[in-house]
Amino acid sequence: MPLFQSLLLKSRETLEIYWLLVKITVPISVLTEVLSRLGLVEAIAPAFGPAMHAVGLPPELGLAWLTAMLVGIWGAVPLIFTLVPVSELTTADVTVFSALVLFAHGLPLEQKIIQKAGPGMVATTTLRILGGFVYALILHHLFQATGWLSAPVAPAWVPGAVTPDWSVYVWGLAETMLMMLVVLLLLSWSLEVLKITGILGLMMKGIEPVLRLAGIKGEAGHLTAIGLFLGISYGAGLLIREARSGVIAPRQIFLSCVFMGFAHSIIEDTLLMVSLGADIYSTLIGRVVFAIGATAALALVLASISDRAFFSRLFRSQPQGDETKFPI
Repeated sequence: MPLFQSLLLKSRETLEIYWLLVKITVPISVLTEVLSRLGLVEAIAPAFGPAMHAVGLPPELGLAWLTAMLVGIWGAVPLIFTLVPVSELTTADVTVFSALVLFAHGLPLEQKIIQKAGPGMVATTTLRILGGFVYALILHHLFQATGWLSAPVAPAWVPGAVTPDWSVYVWGLAETMLMMLVVLLLLSWSLEVLKITGILGLMMKGIEPVLRLAGIKGEAGHLTAIGLFLGISYGAGLLIREARSGVIAPRQIFLSCVFMGFAHSIIEDTLLMVSLGADIYSTLIGRVVFAIGATAALALVLASISDRAFFSRLFRSQPQGDETKFPI
């Protein structure tokens, strides 16, 4: 197929996926913003006090964590130093809190996108929250035992908690959706060109051993890498297309989405939390290592699960045919 025709076909497929993402993103984003402004998030937050205590954080930060899970990282960032003064936090505290936020944020939106690719929302959402909590718990005990990062936090900036006018919010949402379209098209075209020229195959040879450690192989690895660097909206968004085509086995889609839930948008999100004083090694390298190990462990568990159990509990659609095993 000539390059132009191939790019045109991918553009049409990408526009279909983009429209699906718009129908998910806009209503959920507006709904979570409304709930946040009505004070519902603040009313529920005290229930997260025990979890904060378990990882050595002030209970007040439960509100910021809940806001991150429902609204997103940028909704939580202005709250951190508003709820707890900078002088009362250590670098370890901000790093542990960053672990919670980096794993689980914007769940209503991101998990809906993941659900469209096939994995069950309850299972993948639970894994993201639990994974973040376990990693935060590991960091807390490590810092407590060694005294590492016990110095007072020194953020590069201290954001203020300012709620934008609705006009500003709507304009920002429109800009975000436009940028998403541009990025998705560029990603789709770039992937197609790289595939045709054979460059993608060479690039994947470098990252393939790392993803194989997590049980992710083949085409799923390409899209997982996109999610790792750019975010779930892009990685899982492209996975939706591949899932519909049947190119990637459902178990591989599930593992890819779980891995992206643990580690995604590692450049932008990590830099944001580091600017607030978090440790870069814990929020970047440690998080990716944990994601590889946790996903690899899950891959072993999936290998022992029958297709009937997998498609009834973890994946939303039953494949054609009987109990045919998909390779992991």
